[in-house]
Amino acid sequence: MKKLLLMTAVAALTLSSNAFAQDGKAVYDKACQVCHSMGVAGAPKLKDAAAWEPRLAQGLDALVGTVKTGKGAMPPGGMCTDCSDEDYKAAIEYMAK
Repeated sequence: MKKLLLMTAVAALTLSSNAFAQDGKAVYDKACQVCHSMGVAGAPKLKDAAAWEPRLAQGLDALVGTVKTGKGAMPPGGMCTDCSDEDYKAAIEYMAK
């Protein structure tokens, strides 16, 4: 019985896309770098502290909300179709610092 419960728990964690946030750099590499590496359509560039400072002042939750609804040329959700809020936060933190 204990073995079955352990196997079930491991399977649930493995299958859950929201169990752990994706690495910020990995999210950036797969979904953000196309625009944020060159500042396409005014996107703040990777590691450009001056461009990110006023955005970060709004708070991460506000920035995640912007990503989810889209802004300017960025479509809702950005280019990450499987990102959770935690994934977006990790990517924003990676890009901004």
